[in-house]
Amino acid sequence: MGTHRDASIVIIGTGFSGLGMAIQLKQAGMHDFVILEKAQDVGGTWRDNTYPGCACDIQSHLYSFSYEQNPDWSRLWAPQQEIWDYLRRCTDKHGIRRHIQFGAKVSGASFDDDTKQWTVRTESGDTYTARAVVAGVGALHIPSIPQLRGIEKFKGTTFHSAEWNHDYDLTGKRVAVIGTGASAIQFVPEIAKKVGHLTLFQRTPAWVRPKPDRAVSSWERRLLKLLPGALKTRRTALFWQLDARAIAFSMNPKLLKLASRSVVRHIAKQVPDPELRAKLTPDYTMGCKRVLISNDYYPTFSRPNVDLVTEGISEVREHSVVTADGVEHEVDAIIYGTGFHVTDAFDYLDIKGRDGVDLNSQWAEKGLETYLGITVSGFPNLFFLLGPNTGLGHNSVVLMIEAQTKYVLQCLKLLDKHDVDAMDVRPAAQDRFNRDIQAKLRKGVWSVGGCKSWYLDSAGVNRTVWPGFVWQYVLRTNRVELADYELLAATRPKVLSR
Repeated sequence: MGTHRDASIVIIGTGFSGLGMAIQLKQAGMHDFVILEKAQDVGGTWRDNTYPGCACDIQSHLYSFSYEQNPDWSRLWAPQQEIWDYLRRCTDKHGIRRHIQFGAKVSGASFDDDTKQWTVRTESGDTYTARAVVAGVGALHIPSIPQLRGIEKFKGTTFHSAEWNHDYDLTGKRVAVIGTGASAIQFVPEIAKKVGHLTLFQRTPAWVRPKPDRAVSSWERRLLKLLPGALKTRRTALFWQLDARAIAFSMNPKLLKLASRSVVRHIAKQVPDPELRAKLTPDYTMGCKRVLISNDYYPTFSRPNVDLVTEGISEVREHSVVTADGVEHEVDAIIYGTGFHVTDAFDYLDIKGRDGVDLNSQWAEKGLETYLGITVSGFPNLFFLLGPNTGLGHNSVVLMIEAQTKYVLQCLKLLDKHDVDAMDVRPAAQDRFNRDIQAKLRKGVWSVGGCKSWYLDSAGVNRTVWPGFVWQYVLRTNRVELADYELLAATRPKVLSR
């Protein structure tokens, strides 16, 4: 039998979102909160993804909290270990660890219409009652593994890049990699150096830009520490440089066709074989799928121990992968570089709102619709961080997270100011928001770029990306429009456990 605990706020997850919310609460003098973390340490995706070559695709000095800037990044694009270490330092510096319940995997939550309280449940049977729930689980945490015919017969080793098997020695092995997403672009060049043979099964090629990465010299790091404003200046310059790209992604995708010419030249330079080059060159507009960065991905295919296969996979046998052309590729291991569940990332949670309405059923019927990507009508005091339509393809999502945590903090303060127990976004406000962003998204590269991507749900609707500048979102969330919310008071006294 599980235990029960009361808290004012329950936060789910300890990645950038969950930790950012916790830090904001502490700085506002709100200490009555608990964080539920399924793992045994903080870090979210930067704890879980430990594959060779794992690194961020946004510059280090912008991929961090504005209130915890780091002058000591070793490279312009930080590797996984440094980002994870950064998050752990932030956790300890702000005294967050004592609020965390590790090994607590949330299974669901339900709203009480009378007390206006949430009850959050974990898989171990523990329950938590709270006024508000903040879901900082993100979208990139549930591996997407394709259902391959015959995979159950395979005698070798299989694993997803997000669940890297470090106990399996790849040296000299015949390895199949399925998928060409952001993770594969990073680990393929690394493992190609040690495997006996690598076969990459590609369904759709990615646009891979050069990565202007380098080490940050010791004198640069000293300068960023000693000169007042130097770090902020660099961060500000990066922000405006990246945010300007929204013009092409959201407003004028034709600009991306022009920009892709430099990538075509990059491919031509790094892949001399014309047949191989044709297989690696996308036929859709750059930006329609996630744009990737690497200096060593394309050259990897010139290695004698690497093959690129573009035929579809028909089945898996005990020691091989068979493609649609009948060719049997003998392998010892299969590594999935197939990304994550995104538009269905919340399906595992059993969330019941007002009148017992099920969130998954509502989203299955209407699509993933929220207000500002943060609140959902019918689910009072339930706040999402990096929720639907607040992901980015052009700038740092940490900026979005900061805007959202500040917005949630405003909501919590408004509850106290107006002496109410809950606030529920009005359906009309949510509908208006979704009509607005979907009208913009239909003009964006994700919709007109000629590809099928994880940005879109099963109906072809973009439920993932914010269609505009980050500065627009920051302004939009800078102030809570109280008229867009219904304020609710409890009709039955709350009973607190001891």
